[in-house]
Amino acid sequence: MNDDLLFAEDVEEEPREDLGQWKVLIVDDEPEVHAVTKLALSDFMLNGKTLEFISAYSGKEAKKRFREHDDIAVVLLDVVMESDDAGLQVAQFIRNELDNHFTRIILRTGQPGQAPEKDVIINYDINDYKSKTELTAQKLFTVIIAALRSYRDIIVIEESRAGLEKIIDASANLFSSRSLETFMQGIIQQMASILGCSRDVAYITTAVVAPNPISQHNPRELYVFAGNGEYAEKEGMLLKEAVNEHEYELCQQALREKSIVYAEDHVVAYCHSKTRSGSLLYLSGLPRRVSETDKRLIRRFAQNVQLAFDNIMVSEDTQRAQQDVIERLGNAVEQELPGSRHITRMVAMAEILARSMGLPEAEVATLKLAMPLHDVGNSRIPASLLNSDKVLSEEEKFAIRRHAEFGYEMLKGSDSATIQLAATLARQHHERWDGAGYPQGLSGEQIALESRMASALDVFDALLNTRSYKAAWPLEKVLELFEQQSGRQFDPVVVSHVLGNVDGLMAIQRRFPNTN
Repeated sequence: MNDDLLFAEDVEEEPREDLGQWKVLIVDDEPEVHAVTKLALSDFMLNGKTLEFISAYSGKEAKKRFREHDDIAVVLLDVVMESDDAGLQVAQFIRNELDNHFTRIILRTGQPGQAPEKDVIINYDINDYKSKTELTAQKLFTVIIAALRSYRDIIVIEESRAGLEKIIDASANLFSSRSLETFMQGIIQQMASILGCSRDVAYITTAVVAPNPISQHNPRELYVFAGNGEYAEKEGMLLKEAVNEHEYELCQQALREKSIVYAEDHVVAYCHSKTRSGSLLYLSGLPRRVSETDKRLIRRFAQNVQLAFDNIMVSEDTQRAQQDVIERLGNAVEQELPGSRHITRMVAMAEILARSMGLPEAEVATLKLAMPLHDVGNSRIPASLLNSDKVLSEEEKFAIRRHAEFGYEMLKGSDSATIQLAATLARQHHERWDGAGYPQGLSGEQIALESRMASALDVFDALLNTRSYKAAWPLEKVLELFEQQSGRQFDPVVVSHVLGNVDGLMAIQRRFPNTN
């Protein structure tokens, strides 16, 4: 063992606050190598983080350590241990079996001739190759700091990539609150990456997902809208309950001054809004001091985050207004008895059933908008006939059945996907799986899936509620009918999902009872 490892001059670094630890795995079958390495690096610090040493004395043990720790920054890996190529097998295991391309691998060997450096560098995905005799304390320090900086930068890039991936995934459907939440999580993850992977980040505003749709609460109260790290479990929580008193005062200061507040290892950035109360970006656990470049990035990022959030919220408001107008129109033409909430229940139940059946979010949203118009053709049928409590003649039954074609004629020809689906629902929601329905006598998958769903939900709701011509049925009797009519009146797959979501569907019934 080279004495230079023990007695080479150490490089001193100014003491800094400990912001965590870098994990360094030492893999060597000689215990003195572990002791000397730890001694040489005992005072090491980078970006305010010290080293945490993990030891393994064989290739087999090294693999076990990697299975136990997924955040090892650097491995100092001996080549020759229980076999001549044990270290190389570990390197292959890290890169190929674990698919870990983040950890920096530094091979150390006391027998460099057995594994030529050039061949090892070419054939194995390692980052450095050193003879034990050349690693003085100074050189070991240099190798480790270079490896850790490389690891740090790779992790920052990976965090940024993951954040960007969340934003891209969410941008496909920004009209659902779930997607908006994912979008904002991606945004704050990008912010964390800009500052070198802050541990904890939160976007704080007066709007919360509660849980659906997004709602604007008391403008004087702030909520954690999206977060990672410590704040991942605090989404929807009042800010004053999510942070301590000192942190809350910093947030209030940022709001009062409409500025960015820097304190110790965290930042509170005010996000100005032209349409809403201002929001905050809160970051804590910063891995390094905030530079002037960082401050410029934070200012620019805070401005753009709020712009994106405001635009998405405008879209949310527009969609809710559109849905409200369509639902009110559906109620107006439904010609149900006063106080009926049939349309409201149909929309809510359609969402449950559509998600259960795996429809994409965009299709769920379109179905919810279109569902209120499924009975629009009833506007052409006399209310006295629709609400009659007498036995109908065949001629009267035929007149009522014409509402399906009336509805289709009223809605067909539109360029809107929502109105196109509404036209299909209007025409097909009385078709039957066995082909005995009306107006076209379609059967099986000739009937649009959404129409098969509407047909089942329409009957489910009608049977559970009092109508002019019938009393409400008990749930047990309704479920029995669905089991009997599976494969006859109703699509068997739709029936299975109706029966599998009875609790949710009945919760909708209780939430929106008729008021007449």
